[in-house]
Order: sequence, then structure tokens, then C-alpha cells
Amino acid sequence: MTISTDTSTSANSLTAPAPMTPMQEFWHYFSSNKGAVAGLVVIALICFMAIFADIVAPHSPSDQYRDALLLPPAWLEGGNWSFVLGTDDVGRDILSRLIHGSRLSISVGIVAVTASLIVGILLGLIAGYFKGVIDTIIMRFVDIMLAMPSLLLAIAIVAILGPSIVNAALAISIVSLPHYVRLTRAATMAEMSRDYVTSSRVIGAGPLRLMFICILPNCLAPLIVQATLGFSSAILDMAALGFLGLGAQPPTPEWGSMLADALQFVQRAWWVVTFPGLMILITVLAFNLMGDGLRDALDPKLKQ
Repeated sequence: MTISTDTSTSANSLTAPAPMTPMQEFWHYFSSNKGAVAGLVVIALICFMAIFADIVAPHSPSDQYRDALLLPPAWLEGGNWSFVLGTDDVGRDILSRLIHGSRLSISVGIVAVTASLIVGILLGLIAGYFKGVIDTIIMRFVDIMLAMPSLLLAIAIVAILGPSIVNAALAISIVSLPHYVRLTRAATMAEMSRDYVTSSRVIGAGPLRLMFICILPNCLAPLIVQATLGFSSAILDMAALGFLGLGAQPPTPEWGSMLADALQFVQRAWWVVTFPGLMILITVLAFNLMGDGLRDALDPKLKQ
């Protein structure tokens, strides 16, 4: 009896652990990057502020308190805890404007990245699948766009269409397009030589099925990483256009336009410039850190 029990215990100790599900494996590699987890937490907090800005913000972003012009942050001498981060030159609460500005920045990032991702995937799949003249035309157009600085191209587009938040989002999506086209084309051409694509073509799969059912799902990992990093680029470009007066127009709260409005007070009211700049820095850094974690989790070559 004792021998049987020992044998059973030994057998149980040698049993292999259950394999991880794809989601568990993804989280295992993603969570091993502490910077990526920190970036995810920061992005979650910013998204929470953006969604519930009307509830979280202590004041309306457009309310002007004439008796509190250029009020310093609450912890400094002369500050007021009703305005934790102080006020700007017309008495608006900086914290409330930063919170509402996060809604605008996240929304523009989602619209710009989604639009450029969809169009880039379509053009990249067409170029990589059909090759030949179609590939040459698409890629030469992409090369022309890449030859111009992205910010200057965005400024030119907004200058033609007129300054507004919609035109700024459209300009950002256009200048982001070449990266998704090139990435999708390269991934498509790599997958075209795989056996499963050849087998699908032999059994009669059409071009649309091959491109969107067979090839595209296997190209999504690098595109997801690029889209995450594209958020940070979109936020930076939006802030740059707002700083130049080509994005959101006053009194809409936007981080770049807040920086532009506060330039003349930078020496005697540092908080009106510092806090919008910090929000841009923290948000962009968080998206970059999360993008690095997604790359580590989704790229099989980086898994040990």
C-alpha cells in the first residue's frame, strides 16, 4: 500500500503543467515588461478622465473666474485649493481644461489611427498581393509622402482645408498612412510564400478570401504595435497643430493650444505652460512604453 501511494505521488509531481491559453501567454510576456504595465495603467487613467471628464473635472473648462487670474497651484503661496493646478490668464481652471483636453486628444488619436490603419491595410494588401504595376504606383505615391516631413505635410493640408479639429484629424491620418501601407505590404509579401496560402489558392480561394481571411490575420501583430505607437505620434502632431493655431480653436480645451496661449506668461506664471507640457509628455511616453510591451508580447522572435 505504501509503495502504491509513493508511486502515485511521484507520478503527480512529474505531471506537466497545463498549457497557457493565448491570452494567458500574451499577458505573461506583456506583464514581464514593467514599463509596459506602467504605461497601460497611465493610459487607463487618462481614458477614464476622458470618458468621465464632466464628472471628474472640478469646474467647467470654459468658466472664467475674474477674481482668480493667473492663480498659482494650491500648494504654493497665494494658491487656492479650489484650483489645484492654478488658473490661466482669464481665470479658467487649468486642471479642468487638462481633463477635458484629454478627451479631445484621445478622440483625435482614435479617429486618426483608425482611419489611417484601415486605408493603409487596404492599400498594403493590394500592393503586396497583386504586385506589378499596381504595387509600383502605390509604393511610389507612398515614397513621395515619406520624402516630405510629416508635420510640414500636415500643416499644408490643414492650411488648404482650413484650421479645425476635423481637418487636423484628417491631416494626421493622411501623414500616418505610409507607415501602415509599407508594413502591411511587407508582411503580405512574406506571407504570400507560405504553404497555407498556396494550399488555399489551389483549392480555389479567391483574391478577397486570400487577402482578408488567410493573409491579413497573420499580419495583425506588427500592425497592432504600429497602431499603438501611432497614437503617440497622433497626439504629438495634434499638439503641434494646436500650438500653431491650426487645430482646435479657442475656447476648446486642447493641450497644444493651451501651450500657445500661455507662452507670454511663461516667466511669471510657469504653471500655465508646465502642466499641459507634462500631460503631453506623460501620455506620449505611456503609449510608447505600452507599444514596446506589445511588441515583446506579440513578436515570436522576442519570446524566450
